[in-house]
Amino acid sequence: MIVSRLVAVVATLLSGMPEAAATEPWRMRDSPFTLGEAFPETPATCESVKLWAGKAPTIDDRVSFAIVGELVAVEWDGTLAYLIMCPETDIQVMCVTYSKEGRNVGDSVTFAGGYNRVGERGIVLDPCLAAPAD
Repeated sequence: MIVSRLVAVVATLLSGMPEAAATEPWRMRDSPFTLGEAFPETPATCESVKLWAGKAPTIDDRVSFAIVGELVAVEWDGTLAYLIMCPETDIQVMCVTYSKEGRNVGDSVTFAGGYNRVGERGIVLDPCLAAPAD
């Protein structure tokens, strides 16, 4: 048991990642978070966003987040588009982007962008890309 634990610690150190970071939930394969501007492989959903928001990284580096769901609001101020998904009763996710691209309430989309938590029930992705859901 001690040997296998030691092997795991050595492998983690050799990979260049601190042991604690290797086991952080937001770094897991199914996480909707990733460092930098990369597109996370597995997006969250409106059903799982509350769980994931509680596991968000608390670091100063750029963190990207992805989510898939239906639009509940679409706004345009003449310069920026504000696309929102998830019900008001839960955590809502806003994508700040440059165009509505013909999107309407009810459309299924995927958001990916820079993660920013706003209060208890808000996430803003800025900058953000929105694409039709697969």
